[in-house]
Amino acid sequence: MAISLRSRQQIALLREAGRLVAETFEHLRPHVQPGITTRELDRMAEKFIRARGAIPVYKGYNGFPATICVAINNVICHGIPDKTQLHEGDIIGVDIGAKLDGWIGDSCVTLPVGAVAPEVQRLLDVTEECMWRGIRVARAGNRLGDVGAAIQEYAEANGFSVVREYTGHGVGQVLHDEPRNIPHYGKPGTGLRLQPGLVFTVEPMINVGKPDTTLDRRDGWTVRTADGSLSAQFEHSIAVTDGEPIILTAL
Repeated sequence: MAISLRSRQQIALLREAGRLVAETFEHLRPHVQPGITTRELDRMAEKFIRARGAIPVYKGYNGFPATICVAINNVICHGIPDKTQLHEGDIIGVDIGAKLDGWIGDSCVTLPVGAVAPEVQRLLDVTEECMWRGIRVARAGNRLGDVGAAIQEYAEANGFSVVREYTGHGVGQVLHDEPRNIPHYGKPGTGLRLQPGLVFTVEPMINVGKPDTTLDRRDGWTVRTADGSLSAQFEHSIAVTDGEPIILTAL
């Protein structure tokens, strides 16, 4: 497994691509309201990304037909935008990837649609904190198992479960770079040792129920919780340093 360690110049280019993704989320956020369709959100995202000279990197990737991935309620990831309307109380994960000047930004946010129940908001809060706990230990000298363990321990302490089949990955000039498997569970002190310049995503998918998943056979993309429970995801692309990691997909 050949793992690229990015130079300062390359990290700066990744940061620009990541900032564009963050700006796309801010463009979409006010429109995530009851009544809008996921296809409308997809078209807004594509128009915004292309207007800034970038390419929607998901569109056409292994045949995926859209700019964004959407995950409503019990969908974990990779949902295809369509005519489905959002309703008050839903949650929707929006995953965005953009390629700018040859470098990729990749991030995901799960948003409430209007007012959500307190237990649903708790899922969002815990999932986002899982991401941040993973990011905080992603520094040179630590290992990937430390990142996964930090996420798993917090999720399970709050009564939730961590999806196993879908993980983070390296990011660079291709969407899924090395290392291709960044688990969101694990044991401290195990796995790849982190080095400055390593770039990857931290994107835990946290379920209310069991961690088991099921793939929609009709479209071949949409992944749902096997037990029908709610799921949420938050993701940032980061660059490892000797100190705090650089958040590449922040504003």
